[in-house]
Amino acid sequence: MEIEKRNPGGGEDEEAAMAIAGLLTLSSAVQQPYVSELLSFTLDRLHKEPELLRVDAERIRRQMQEVAVGNYGAFISASEALSFIREKLTDFDKHLESLITEIPNLTSGCTEFVESAQQILEERKINQTLLANHSTLLDLLEIPQLMDTCIRNGNYDEALDLEAFVNKLSKMHTELPVIQALAAEVKQTTQSMLSQLLQKLRSNIQLPECLRIVGHLRRIGVFTESEMRLQFLRCREAWLSGILDDLDQRNVYDYLKGMVNCHRMHLFDVVNQYRAIFNNDKSGSEENYDGGLLFSWAMHQIKNHLITLEAMLPRITDGGSLSNILDQCMYCAMGLGLVGLDFRGLLPPLFEDAVFKLFSKNMNTAVENFQVVLDSHRWVPLPPVGFTANGAIDESNDDVTPPSILMEHPPVAVFVNGFSAAMNELRPCAPLSLRHVLAQEVIKGLQSVSDSLLRYNSIRSLRGNESTLFFSLCQAFLEVAYPYCATCFGRCYPNGANLITDHRNVLDGLSQLVAVSPARGLKTHLIDKTANGETKLTDNGNADVGEVLEVRTVDKTDAGPVESDTQISK
Repeated sequence: MEIEKRNPGGGEDEEAAMAIAGLLTLSSAVQQPYVSELLSFTLDRLHKEPELLRVDAERIRRQMQEVAVGNYGAFISASEALSFIREKLTDFDKHLESLITEIPNLTSGCTEFVESAQQILEERKINQTLLANHSTLLDLLEIPQLMDTCIRNGNYDEALDLEAFVNKLSKMHTELPVIQALAAEVKQTTQSMLSQLLQKLRSNIQLPECLRIVGHLRRIGVFTESEMRLQFLRCREAWLSGILDDLDQRNVYDYLKGMVNCHRMHLFDVVNQYRAIFNNDKSGSEENYDGGLLFSWAMHQIKNHLITLEAMLPRITDGGSLSNILDQCMYCAMGLGLVGLDFRGLLPPLFEDAVFKLFSKNMNTAVENFQVVLDSHRWVPLPPVGFTANGAIDESNDDVTPPSILMEHPPVAVFVNGFSAAMNELRPCAPLSLRHVLAQEVIKGLQSVSDSLLRYNSIRSLRGNESTLFFSLCQAFLEVAYPYCATCFGRCYPNGANLITDHRNVLDGLSQLVAVSPARGLKTHLIDKTANGETKLTDNGNADVGEVLEVRTVDKTDAGPVESDTQISK
């Protein structure tokens, strides 16, 4: 390529340059043979040497020109090839640089591939191990389902054995997720078993079943010993509350009877169960000391029992029912006394209050009914009946019969009816401690009747026969009804009659009114008996008989209180 580019007119310059270049390169290792040859020439030969060299150079140049002219195509091809090679080398250099740039990524990718391959190999190894232990692993995975089946069938011991096995596996293989997941699922199943065991404690079970359930709860290990005792009492209390909730509160008597029977039977059982389960260890260690938990729980139950009695006893309106409830409560307290829960000393105030309220209510009803009948009474003569001259009652006679004369005076008869009803309700359950208080209630009722009669006399204008009949009624109240009430109360309480008669001064106003009345001393027997026992009106007015009164007797029982079944009813 350089030969083609030379200028044809510059041959001499080129020769001079070549000569200089030759002189410069004689010292090279390649030119050493030629230099050695020059040193062997004579001086004349050395003078001829430049010419000879020039001739040789010319000859070689001509040969080169001939070769170049004869092979110019090859030179052109070589030049083109060189240009192509240079271009390709440039592209190759760029690609090489890009390759060098991508080599780190390639290295990283290879590393990732190696790691991924290693992971795949490990997973394959795990899968092979899993396949080899498939049946064993399947048994492990079925443990929660098997445990649930055991719980449903009541096989709690087997379920707890499975739970203990899984817990042991979980501690041995903390790094295995499948074991930890299995342990978590078993824990949920254990919670379900715990709920089922506690629910059983809320049902009607006997001591052997309680012992088994508490044993299972201890194996589960969720509660401490003190918490176990508390849970036991809570569950048993929930069971007792469920029984009481099922009772019909609309019937107070049946509800109280059911409540008392429930506490008598089941509270006794619960206390014995607790003592048999938790108090069999006499070591006295702190773990076995309940801090009075059973006592506090039992006192809570007794307190609720008494609160319910206090709230519902006033709703009982029958003295016999009240007496039956008292008997059952006493029997219940006596039975619970075998386990140290005798609460009989707490019952009297409750029943005394209920008896007082019932008697007071009945006395108020008697006074109110008397007032209603008095206000609407028509003062017309009624058929007189025979009675003792002074209306007194024979104290030696066991039968307390309401005087027949009271049938002539309906308002007083209604009051005596009400008083007899009050005594009938008091008789089955008559606390001796209320003797004075109830006597005051009777006196207050008698005084209210007296005040009503005085007030009636002051606001009503009675004429002639009406005034006579009114004062006759007042006299019958003072001389017949009042002694009869005192006698009835005396039959119920020892010396009770004196408690009434000692306060006769509350009737002084009415006594003075009767003493100064113009009708004082009038004959009150106005009927005659016919041969066949029929009665007829003689001459005390021409009015017809407006009301027929029926009298039933009051008998004295052997138990002490009056068998006061007396009713003077229309």
